[in-house]
Amino acid sequence: MDIQQSFTSVAYPQANGQVEVTNRDIVARIKAHRTTPKDRINKTPFNLVYETGAVISAEVLVPTNRIITFDEQQNDEALRENLDALEERRTIAHIWQPEKKQKIANQYDKKVKPLNFQLNNLVLRSNEASRQQDVRKLGPRWEGSYKVVGITDYGACHFETPDGISIQRP
Repeated sequence: MDIQQSFTSVAYPQANGQVEVTNRDIVARIKAHRTTPKDRINKTPFNLVYETGAVISAEVLVPTNRIITFDEQQNDEALRENLDALEERRTIAHIWQPEKKQKIANQYDKKVKPLNFQLNNLVLRSNEASRQQDVRKLGPRWEGSYKVVGITDYGACHFETPDGISIQRP
């Protein structure tokens, strides 16, 4: 199952690479949303979550045009409009979700090479399929040969050894 266990102390959570992985994911999502040079400036993680720009502490200490022209009433009104549009954005995302999933599935399926086995074919099976614990890096990758004794409607094959012993996992 490719499970990797890594140890970290509570004081240094970055030691297990989670911070780097999260940052890489955020950057990838931001890049996916880029369409115009203007979007490159406005699409920050804060903006993607709250649909508004963040004010950093340096802007508060040194008055900028953004701080000087700030109107709290106008800001509250804009935030309420964003909140009203939230349900519409969710609906649009819900409509696009099946299409996006289908597009991803099509990309994945391009790489799949279908194999058509016939009854009584002799085949090799990956050692990972039998979950042998004693197989190491330098061990054999394949085991067998097995005889195909049954094929399901979904394409899974049932095997048996040359001695006639049925293999449990198709």
